[in-house]
Amino acid sequence: MIKMYTTSWCPDCHATKRALSSKGLAYEEINIEQDEQAAEYVMSVNGGRRSVPTLVSGDVAHSLSGFRPQKLDAFLAEAGL
Repeated sequence: MIKMYTTSWCPDCHATKRALSSKGLAYEEINIEQDEQAAEYVMSVNGGRRSVPTLVSGDVAHSLSGFRPQKLDAFLAEAGL
């Protein structure tokens, strides 16, 4: 399952959720505003930035900040989804 690190105010997060749902892909949403360990993890995989949405599947982690469908497709391809 895809883990999606988000914030409540992020328009790119909302776009990513819609895109994943339209593809029939399940995800677990983790709000980094409510989970400090999750925020630290996001920063660790994004060069110190609290970049959301960050999608994780297995060992593959990508920030989709500045959402574009091509970014999502690249993540899905690399993650084998």
